[in-house]
Amino acid sequence: MRRSIESALKRSAELTRNNRLVEGMAVGEAAINQATDDEHPEIQRWLVEHADDFTGED
Repeated sequence: MRRSIESALKRSAELTRNNRLVEGMAVGEAAINQATDDEHPEIQRWLVEHADDFTGED
């Protein structure tokens, strides 16, 4: 996965944690839409592994 996409996903998580859900979803969606088909499985794994990043829970 490109660094720019991972960075956008991290920013999406940060915004979501800070109760800025609409902005967070927009950033995450834009990153996913820019991804190639080859990157989608890696993004899916990242999202599963980092789900707690979006909620702030352990």
